[in-house]
Amino acid sequence: MKRLFSFCLAALLISAPANAQFLKNLGNAINKSASQSSQQSQQKQEQKQAQQKKSTKIYYVSNAGTARADGLSAATPKKDIQAVLNIIRDNNEDGATIRIAEGNYLGYMNVGYIEIANWVTLEGGWNADFTQRDPLKFITRMEPTQEQQGQNTSRGVIHTTRALDDVMAKTPKGTLTIDGIFINLGFENNYMPADPSDPRNGCPSEKFETGRLLDNPQQQPQHQIFYSDGWIAGNVIIRNCLILNGVYFGLQFSSRCGEIEIYNNVFVCNRMSAVRIQGGDKNGEASHVDFHHNTIAFSWCRDKEQGDMGYGYECMTYINCDIHHNIFACNNYAAIARTHVLSGPDKVIEAKRKTNIYDNAFFLNAADLQLPNSGGGKWLNVKVENFEDLDEAIIPKVEGNFELKKGDSFVDALDQDYLEAFANLKVVTSSSFNPNSAANLYRQAHGMNMQGTETIRPSMYGNRYNFDKALQLFGAKQGYGAQLPK
Repeated sequence: MKRLFSFCLAALLISAPANAQFLKNLGNAINKSASQSSQQSQQKQEQKQAQQKKSTKIYYVSNAGTARADGLSAATPKKDIQAVLNIIRDNNEDGATIRIAEGNYLGYMNVGYIEIANWVTLEGGWNADFTQRDPLKFITRMEPTQEQQGQNTSRGVIHTTRALDDVMAKTPKGTLTIDGIFINLGFENNYMPADPSDPRNGCPSEKFETGRLLDNPQQQPQHQIFYSDGWIAGNVIIRNCLILNGVYFGLQFSSRCGEIEIYNNVFVCNRMSAVRIQGGDKNGEASHVDFHHNTIAFSWCRDKEQGDMGYGYECMTYINCDIHHNIFACNNYAAIARTHVLSGPDKVIEAKRKTNIYDNAFFLNAADLQLPNSGGGKWLNVKVENFEDLDEAIIPKVEGNFELKKGDSFVDALDQDYLEAFANLKVVTSSSFNPNSAANLYRQAHGMNMQGTETIRPSMYGNRYNFDKALQLFGAKQGYGAQLPK
């Protein structure tokens, strides 16, 4: 454009000297327009910087707060996390922090969930006047009960909206941090009675709080503890949290791009998978998970037959991960699963995917690592002592993993009644089929299929794990698993 303008200017000067003043004025107008454009660009940049400065706001939430408070000081806290999240959303205050005092928080009108639409930090574990923070002492919990059933539908207890996604994003748009929130679904789920006298209840002893978990989907809430509605186009940090008694995954979300760091959390008694994170970049390179210093125990299979799922950490496609310095204990199907793989034309993408598993402690898992079996049929279950034999192209780094011994400080910190029942878990299956029964003879005579019955009775399955005993797993083993929050 500049070259074209220069050529036209020169031509006009040669052909019509009388127009020189006109062209001079035209040039001045163009320069003025460029200057105005530059000023507007600078103003937009300054507005953006001002917005970023504004977004460093700190809000305060307390059960003792009020709905009409502004939430902008420790003396004027709001009572509802969602109310503050809505203010942040309406003002577009990405980067704001919400400090949350001890107490139980169930969202707007106690529906049992909160929705996040901005890059914010949720920071639990504050005392009542916000002068001290200790997540284990001043417990900030989200603990819905059966009163919330039917209100939270398919939303996660912490639910991110599609506002955190951007299909064009190549780099992270922001950071979402969840810090010091203890979430327990054990009082919302449905269980069999805590009566060990009836084997149908799957209650090992009178020391258990509940019987077995009901596994029919129609009998349970169908929502995760942390869930993304769509993809998250940014960084995610989850630390110092308790993820307890999840009936339908613990953490399950999808990353379009960004660094995901999950550390210093305790995951206990979650069904299907404690953690499942899917990548969204079709080149498989935009997202990475650093999963370290977490404790993952008693992840339960999908149903009472206990024949599939039940994973601690489930490695998904299109995403790389480093799994280190964790403790995986008593996971019902496998501590770590890398069973999802790309094939066909996507083999090239799969070949770039790296899963590093190093410096982890394992104890009494059905399998420490589960992989596809090249021979077909069942999964390939690998114990920790065989990790060195794994394909380096798939799992490059495997050193430092080991099996915990009975009597270890961490093993002693587990609920011993729960551990003993798990170690002696049995699934009894019985069937009854009589082709000569009156019912089957009648069905045969009318061309119908004959019928029989099958009974499946596990000695335990997903029974509620005690909240206070789960807290004892923070700091149970120096250097491995969740440490005491700082």
